Amino acid sequence: MKIVVAGAGEVGSHLAKMLSAAGHDVTAMDWEEQMLEKVAESSDIITIEGDITSFETLKRAEVSRCDLFMAVSFEENTNILSAVLAKQLGARKVICRIDNDEYLMPGNKEVFINMGIDYLFYPEKVAAQEVVTLLGHTSTTEYIDFSGGKLIVVAFKLESSSPLVGKTLEEVTIDRDQLEYRTIAISRESRTIIPTATDFFKEGDMIYVISEKKSNEELMKLMGKSDIPIRNIMIMGGSRIARRIARMMQNDVNIKIIDYKADKAYKLAEELDKTLVIHEDGRKTEAMIEEGLQQMDAYIALTGRSETNILAAMVAKKLGVKKVIAEVENLNYIGLAESVGIDTIINKKLITASSIYGFTMSTDVQAIKCLNGCDAEVLEFIVKADSPVTKGKIKHINFPRGAVIGGVVRGDKSFIALGSTELRAYDRVVVFALPEAIRKVGKFFA
Repeated sequence: MKIVVAGAGEVGSHLAKMLSAAGHDVTAMDWEEQMLEKVAESSDIITIEGDITSFETLKRAEVSRCDLFMAVSFEENTNILSAVLAKQLGARKVICRIDNDEYLMPGNKEVFINMGIDYLFYPEKVAAQEVVTLLGHTSTTEYIDFSGGKLIVVAFKLESSSPLVGKTLEEVTIDRDQLEYRTIAISRESRTIIPTATDFFKEGDMIYVISEKKSNEELMKLMGKSDIPIRNIMIMGGSRIARRIARMMQNDVNIKIIDYKADKAYKLAEELDKTLVIHEDGRKTEAMIEEGLQQMDAYIALTGRSETNILAAMVAKKLGVKKVIAEVENLNYIGLAESVGIDTIINKKLITASSIYGFTMSTDVQAIKCLNGCDAEVLEFIVKADSPVTKGKIKHINFPRGAVIGGVVRGDKSFIALGSTELRAYDRVVVFALPEAIRKVGKFFA
């Protein structure tokens, strides 16, 4: 697939690298030569320097021949104009990053479709929604639901006291004819393992489990976890994500936003009438203690610097805050952040990749989630009649290595997939796959 990425900032550069590694023909465009050089150093892509809203630049990038055009710079209006021009010049499918929730309202989305923009995405809105969801499920590191919540994927870090430590996957499930939950991946020392029956669980493993929603409580007990009520939240950094979280939650919980820029703090205070906004440097531990950090149920670090967020979150955890979340945009720091006890990581690059990855696949994907701290994706497919995945029991169809079918929704029922499971047309299926297996998996559902 020929793909053009307009904007080589943090999000654009990550997309260019990811899609190039997946075998696509990728061209990256940006005003700044230095940013393009940085992307080209680590990936096999073509770079075009110039204004992404210029006809001349777009023509040099050959958008008339591209299958997918993505406008992902930090400037919303620039993205919209660039996307519209690309469509008019012949791009087959056009995606645009925005920063305005108003544009996503049903009636308004049609206006953009008529302009030629096929899909709008707002990474900060998705990030805020993820945080709000996780604050409702504090026992897990990640919480993803599929098919209207009939199946969920959750992540846990195994403590030394966990009953799973030292056992194999087979030992955990040997007495069960029908599974209510199943471990579909293990992240260990920067490696992602699709476990077999003989793989052992170890202390410190991050395990990813698929479960029927009705079995979630039993799963929590097995992990020795329980959700805690969240009533008091402190957020460091008045970012776009922070504003959205406050808007979504300020009627139900007590929220404090800390920001060291006076003008931003005053603006936030005017905008968020039920949120307490404090003009202070959140890096000063003594000042944060005076503001009640130790009494908080949750702490969320959302400044523009990954290092600052990690350090601040570590302090909050040390002072006894029960749920600690940090925005870590440097992908190299995610493993470090998890290893020092930060409960959950937010990363806009991975959120964006989740939003658009499905557009690059050969078959329809209902949902896709790129996981934090784990080199894998969770995908949801609808089984098509006569597709290869329907040609026998799962254990007999030669499903790709590096991928596992985790769960199935059939009508109103959901169940965990076993080797003896046979898939039928119109089943909704949740698959966990390593990057090298994703394209092969898609062919089984085509």
